Amino acid sequence: MRKSSGGLARDMRLAKLQSLIENRGTMRLGEAARLLEVSPMTLRRDLAVPGAPLACLGAHVVALLPATGANYTLETQGDQHAANKRLACRRAAEFVNAGDSLFIDCGTTMPHFAEALPPGIALDVVCYSMNVAMILSRRPNTQLMLLGGLYHASSATFYCDEALQYLKRLGVNKAFISAGGVHPERGASCSNFHEIPIKRQAIESADETILVVDESKLGRLKPAFFAPVRAFSRIIVGGSPARQWRSRFKRVKLDVAT
Repeated sequence: MRKSSGGLARDMRLAKLQSLIENRGTMRLGEAARLLEVSPMTLRRDLAVPGAPLACLGAHVVALLPATGANYTLETQGDQHAANKRLACRRAAEFVNAGDSLFIDCGTTMPHFAEALPPGIALDVVCYSMNVAMILSRRPNTQLMLLGGLYHASSATFYCDEALQYLKRLGVNKAFISAGGVHPERGASCSNFHEIPIKRQAIESADETILVVDESKLGRLKPAFFAPVRAFSRIIVGGSPARQWRSRFKRVKLDVAT
């Protein structure tokens, strides 16, 4: 079937915009509309078409993550220890109540947590990860606040100093944090240094902070340290950690989900 002139024009705009995003990583919606010589509303409609390679999140245009990939980055880590990540996240979701104001961290574990949230309940959720935001955007009764800034493709996150200041002004009663490594003496760490300020501010702002990891993270060290274990009210671990780790995490409650 031949496409209408409107459909062809939309496809041309999306192709041009995809080329721009590949070079920049992300772009503000208003700037993208100006470059394409259309209104922001027209561009929003373009991006809402099923199968579009781009999405509009938090007034930014971003590329949707491919289903597979070769870099770490989020794609290559997504299936590692997935079953234990789901166990941890289902357990963590039991601590979420209607009316909570949540911070949800980034990484390959947190999409499982977003999926595990109790359906239909009213929540306010702050996040800075595109893959988490995409899941939350489909939830009814959830007010989503996406922190903006420069897009980091390796972790599908946004960061800028203004986003950090915005997070400081928000009320968060529960923060759910991920980590690439959790060591009983050295603390929690991750691979990306740009995540540190956001993680630390979320921990500082929240009334309760819960670390959510699979058992493979226990005892591991990553280069970007962000918090001692005492910063967390509990550590939820998916899987069956070795007995040595159960005994060494004495300063914080280790909640094992199996």
